[in-house]
Amino acid sequence: MMSLKQFWTKKTLVGLGLGQFLSLLITSTGFSSSELSNRGINAPTSQSFLNYALLTVVYGSVMLYKRQALKAKWYYYVVLGLVDIEANYLVVKAYQYTSITSVMLLDCWSIPSVMLLTFIFLKTKYRFRKRAGVIVCVAGLVMVIFSDVHAGDRSGGRDARKGDLLVIAGATLYAISNVSEEFLVKNANRVELMSFLGLFGAIISAIQISIIEHNELKSIHWTAGAAFPFFGFSLAMFLFYSFVPVLLKMSGSTMLNLSLLTSDMWAVIIRIFAYHEKVDWMYFLAFAAVAVGLVIYSGGDKEEDQHQCIAGVGDEDAGRSKYFDEEADFDNINRGAIAGSSKTGDTSKHDCITSGERSETIENKNIGKEVQGKKS
Repeated sequence: MMSLKQFWTKKTLVGLGLGQFLSLLITSTGFSSSELSNRGINAPTSQSFLNYALLTVVYGSVMLYKRQALKAKWYYYVVLGLVDIEANYLVVKAYQYTSITSVMLLDCWSIPSVMLLTFIFLKTKYRFRKRAGVIVCVAGLVMVIFSDVHAGDRSGGRDARKGDLLVIAGATLYAISNVSEEFLVKNANRVELMSFLGLFGAIISAIQISIIEHNELKSIHWTAGAAFPFFGFSLAMFLFYSFVPVLLKMSGSTMLNLSLLTSDMWAVIIRIFAYHEKVDWMYFLAFAAVAVGLVIYSGGDKEEDQHQCIAGVGDEDAGRSKYFDEEADFDNINRGAIAGSSKTGDTSKHDCITSGERSETIENKNIGKEVQGKKS
């Protein structure tokens, strides 16, 4: 039976806190996009461009200063940048056709998508406790949907069905992007990931803007009311992208997407206190359900890490060799990767066993001293 001390580990608390900070950032981007849509501004790619440019300048400068060598192939980041841009484009575009509540609710489609992708490609195994946490979180979102129907608060846009389809497509691409980022941040480098995601994201965004959004940008009448949500969106996205790799490395992409479920709840709280709107009581019950689900999912990471250590660490290193050590001499590198993987696996298992034997030896010595003390 897991004790309370094992459950509330430092990793659990930091993961929960960071997840809610990211959730608040997503809530702010949702309000910014909704405000721009209400003002007739339709430039989703342009909103994301400044974020990618900031990532390139900030993290690219750090990478150049440290003169880091690439740990992943550059074309991985091209594909990731394209997927990430289109995910942002589709979700932001959806605000023109459906309500902010619908966007935030349907965005939770990324959770089952992430779990399926991590299971297939990253070989992530979800224990019963993890699955139970996901079910409780999704149940909380279902309560929000019933609350919207009950309160008659789910106002449709110009074409709600089209908007919902855009959100589902964007959420699927978000899942692909999150899982790819989790793989890269665990096997490559956070600064490298942000630098190249920003670089290729900015290039692809600029091309897309020149094709489909240049007329829209010309027609925008820039006032303080339009500029504040536009640049506020970019700043919030920059902070979001900067901290996402930290949570991905710490707790994985499923935890990230579960944490973002509470963005709808934070939106409700903002509507109550900032806009003095009345909401249905089921929202608060749903918020509690999502919070409980997050705690169930993220709790006891220390115990799970120990089980993973016993199981062996060789598979992760083999995966690194497979993806990042391919060079021109394919046959030689393959043989080296297999040999290196075996050695690493044996070493990892030996370390786990050695630490166990060491602790057992110390314990036996202590017992011996106690027996000698009693005899004397």
